[in-house]
Amino acid sequence: MSALDILYFVFGLVALVAGAELLVRGASRLALSVGVSPLVVGLTIVAYGTSAPEVAVSVGGALGGQSDIAVGNVVGSNIFNILFILGVSSLIRPLLVHRQIIRQEIPIMIGSAILCILFSADGAIQPYEAAVLLVLLIAYTVYLIRQSRAETKANAGADDLPAPTSQWDRHWSVQVGLILAGLALLVLGSNLLVEAASTIARAFGVSDLVIGLTIVAAGTSLPEVATSITAAIRGQRDIAVGNVIGSNTFNIFGGLGASGVVTSTGLTVAPSMLGFDLWFMLAVCVATLPVFIPGREITRWNGALLLFYYVAYTTYLVLNASGSDALPAFTWLMLSVIGPLTVITIVADFLRPRPALSA
Repeated sequence: MSALDILYFVFGLVALVAGAELLVRGASRLALSVGVSPLVVGLTIVAYGTSAPEVAVSVGGALGGQSDIAVGNVVGSNIFNILFILGVSSLIRPLLVHRQIIRQEIPIMIGSAILCILFSADGAIQPYEAAVLLVLLIAYTVYLIRQSRAETKANAGADDLPAPTSQWDRHWSVQVGLILAGLALLVLGSNLLVEAASTIARAFGVSDLVIGLTIVAAGTSLPEVATSITAAIRGQRDIAVGNVIGSNTFNIFGGLGASGVVTSTGLTVAPSMLGFDLWFMLAVCVATLPVFIPGREITRWNGALLLFYYVAYTTYLVLNASGSDALPAFTWLMLSVIGPLTVITIVADFLRPRPALSA
């Protein structure tokens, strides 16, 4: 570890924060300018942009013949997005969930996860199946934009954004420039942070296995982390939540779709992925329904629960990959004690009367 590694780490962190600020500001102003709701901007422009690292890594893995990287990156990022990013964002500020998220976007996200499992059932995602995913992404994006433009400004959620306090960013060209600059800083910052953090971790004796399962796996989702947390702090809840849900849908439709069509043989899906990770991703997506629906608010308690399960999932991966003797006991504890208690708590919270919240 050198002083340069620490400098890269700090610069990467600064670039992430600055990039997220520019991206959220540009996207929110653009929403007002073109009459598209902040939710749709979060589901499309912000979500697709912050997912650029995942797509780049997956396509690169596919071109290099490393299907495990291509598929594992998408599945791992989707799990991270919901459990970690929504968890941290709602701990900062409870997130009010837009009705469209509950009624439309979460079912679409769950449907994309189911489609991913179905296409992977034979052990591979064929090129024609990947092409279907890309077509679905285009159709989904066009539908979202048309749906938002058809709504009135009152229903589009424009009141979710603070009134502009400056004039310099009112023109659409400046707003697009802010978005592009923000995306560039996010990609640069995430790359620097992952590389520096990996070097620093090795200097402290952390194994490559643990680094790969934690730092590198989460690294491609750092733009989503920075963007959703910044949006939560600024009170722009639709962008904070829409970024996560939109990124998950885009990762499957766009990430796996693009990765599958760039090769003639498609993507091979490992048996371990079929046996656990894909199903865990689906379970996490489905679990958002009872978390989101009561009062349509993601509370701090919900956020803490999501974070706990991300830590538990990461712990399981590390124990399993290292062949630890503690794995059976940990698995029994999660399945027989923690899991049932969580279900009981969520059901009780779901049934508890709450005042209706507007969204």
